[in-house]
Amino acid sequence: MMGSQIKTNSSHTSTISLPIEGMGCASCVGRVEGELKKVSGVESVTVNLATERADVRSTSSLDRRQLITAVEKAGYSVPLFTTELVIEGMSCASCVGRVEKALMAVPGVIEANINFASEQAHIRGSADSETLIAAVADAGYSASVLEQASGIETDTLAEKKEAEQTKLKRDLLIAAVLAFPVFVLEMGSHLIPGFHHWIMNTFGLAASWYFQFLMATVVLFGPGLRFFKKGVPALLRGAPDMNSLVVLGTSAAWGYSVIATFFYGILPSGTANVYYEAAAVIVTLILLGRFLEARAKGRTSQAITRLVGLQAKTARVRRAGQSVETPVSDVQLGDLVEVRPGERIPVDGEVTDGESYVDESMVTGEPVPVVKVQGSSVVGGTINQNGALLLSATAVGGATVLAQIIRMVEEAQGSKLPIQTLVDRVTMWFVPAVIGAALLTFLVWFFLGPSPALSLALVNAVAVLIIACPCAMGLATPTSIMVGTGRGAEMGVLFRKGEALQLLKDADVVAVDKTGTLTEGKPALTDLEVIDGFEQNQVLAQIAAVEAKSEHPIARAIVEVAKAQNLSLPGVDRFEAETGFGVKAQADGVSIQIGADRYMKKLGLEVAPFSEIATRLANEGKSALYTAIGGKLAAIIAVSDPIKASTPEAVAQLHRLGLKVAMITGDNRRTAETIAVKLGIDEVVAEVLPQGKVEAVKGLKSRYGKLAFVGDGINDAPALAEADVGIAIGTGTDIAIEAADVVLMSGNLKGIPNAIALSKGTIRNIKQNLFWAFAYNTALIPLAAGALYPAFGVLLSPIFAAGAMALSSVFVLGNALRLRTFRAPVEVE
Repeated sequence: MMGSQIKTNSSHTSTISLPIEGMGCASCVGRVEGELKKVSGVESVTVNLATERADVRSTSSLDRRQLITAVEKAGYSVPLFTTELVIEGMSCASCVGRVEKALMAVPGVIEANINFASEQAHIRGSADSETLIAAVADAGYSASVLEQASGIETDTLAEKKEAEQTKLKRDLLIAAVLAFPVFVLEMGSHLIPGFHHWIMNTFGLAASWYFQFLMATVVLFGPGLRFFKKGVPALLRGAPDMNSLVVLGTSAAWGYSVIATFFYGILPSGTANVYYEAAAVIVTLILLGRFLEARAKGRTSQAITRLVGLQAKTARVRRAGQSVETPVSDVQLGDLVEVRPGERIPVDGEVTDGESYVDESMVTGEPVPVVKVQGSSVVGGTINQNGALLLSATAVGGATVLAQIIRMVEEAQGSKLPIQTLVDRVTMWFVPAVIGAALLTFLVWFFLGPSPALSLALVNAVAVLIIACPCAMGLATPTSIMVGTGRGAEMGVLFRKGEALQLLKDADVVAVDKTGTLTEGKPALTDLEVIDGFEQNQVLAQIAAVEAKSEHPIARAIVEVAKAQNLSLPGVDRFEAETGFGVKAQADGVSIQIGADRYMKKLGLEVAPFSEIATRLANEGKSALYTAIGGKLAAIIAVSDPIKASTPEAVAQLHRLGLKVAMITGDNRRTAETIAVKLGIDEVVAEVLPQGKVEAVKGLKSRYGKLAFVGDGINDAPALAEADVGIAIGTGTDIAIEAADVVLMSGNLKGIPNAIALSKGTIRNIKQNLFWAFAYNTALIPLAAGALYPAFGVLLSPIFAAGAMALSSVFVLGNALRLRTFRAPVEVE
């Protein structure tokens, strides 16, 4: 990865290194150096053409953006790239905001997004990873570069998460075992008078308190030490987080209890009470919440794990005439790979020998196996069924379809929805506000509360600190995105950008390109009618024999039908194309002419016998051609681009969702409107040149509102980018897919209503999570502060506050996981 670096020497001269793209000769070097030297504060510039790097030295601090602007002014560019980091130590949504703020402050960073659920940061810009990691460390957290192999999370990171989960489980068990007797001793004494008397007569109050002190101290500074390691430095930096709230709450309860135990004389009369059970149980319950969160977080990314599991580990490659089993990572482009029946196909390839059916459901979501013969393309990770295949590898490693799918899903899961921006703004000030609320609670109870005022003030302040933790807020959006995008991948719907999840549900109109999207994208012979005296199969064989000499797509469609019917084609000579009219040749000595009606008129033949059929074909949007054999009119044939079998139901389902459907096509208006009437399409924009599709999209947006555009070709890429949401057919071109926000891995249009339904379901799930998180905090903070005490004499114990806090996060995670059971409204067959 080419990054930018800042170096400093002993004379306080700093050097900024920038990668530069576009330089081709020494004059380019001179132009770049000239522009960089004009920047204020630059002392010297060295540009290396071989390494494509500029080293800029200065004794004063330089604004990196000014340097990048200077390079661009010279006509070159500083490449931006994406760095992915694993962030450790984040415990709540406010941590996310602090880390993002620290990363955005790094010169050269254009965009920084952090996913709290996956604990990963996606940073776009020109800053190097070392600088970014240092910025994260200065913010009080730790980071490391996310190592990737073909877009897949490495085993090392998975092992690290598993180790952390194991450690959490161990600490939880220790804390629970130690906190239980403390809870029983203290709460039992309060709730059961006989139990209190038994303790007083058996151990004595002092011994009970000493025992509780010992157990609570071990819990607090053993399993609970993790909170102090993170929370105290955050407090000292003036940027408190969830750990800080736990530290303040448990330390206050434990510290007050220590004073009551060993220095009770300094406390006002009647206030010497202990709250060891609160400190110990709070730590235990929060550890329980963390453990449940860790388990649930692992389940949110199960879709990625399953996709990774689809990769074959080894491949059987032919080398030097021998079949050698080798790791998939060692397979090279062009290698011949053997695949036996029942095996998983290891890499993307083209079948060079053999015939079989392949289950491609993991890519397309369609359960019906697809026949593969010589020349067919296959995708790595799909399952070969009943025949042996020999493949030539066409894509390996990170270039395979499966690796790209995984990368798309990971990028979508790491992106930030517009709805998350509001959450981030709130959570940035939420923790400091909670500390302020806890302090206010303490002061109000201390000065205005009943006796023992000090004890009540402490208990209520601790309850406010513990219950208000914004964990659930931070988890509300990313967990739903992770599960929703993962479920989409399983259905053959890939959200390349997380924002599409939110935007797609607001679509008012779906605009669809015709060729290759509504239709199959290639012409097919649909009609052949012959005049009495001619035999249909013989005529077809003669027509196909002549058309076999042509490279026109329509000609190939006719030849394919003849081959499929195993017709024997006669020999052809004297083939000739007459521009603007058609083609002619001799087939077994008989003259054959094929062309439009004007060609027949030129030949002096009347096409009236086929007038009714010609009118019907025109009304059906089909192109008619005529054939003359031996100087006589013999047949009429029609070729058209057939509508995909899935199209009518997909359009109907979009209408059921309340959406308008528009068709954009370069075809003539009559053909386009015929198809539109047949499918029930609401609006047709016909005779559109490729460059006019963007204007067509703009026009539809102005009339209807939010627009989703569906296309598959290179000429669709600008329109896909112009639309509010671009949906590409995965069987289309790479350029169209790169320009799209959503990709349908199969060519099946039923994926469009499924994608819209998933978008609505995911956003609904996020709103449920956010409502729970915000409503929970809004409702329970006053309750923890003692709002019910004046009327009902009820106070919320810090123990119940800790339990409720842990429950809120688990609820949000559990609700997000419901998306794993999302059922598509339209079955893709």
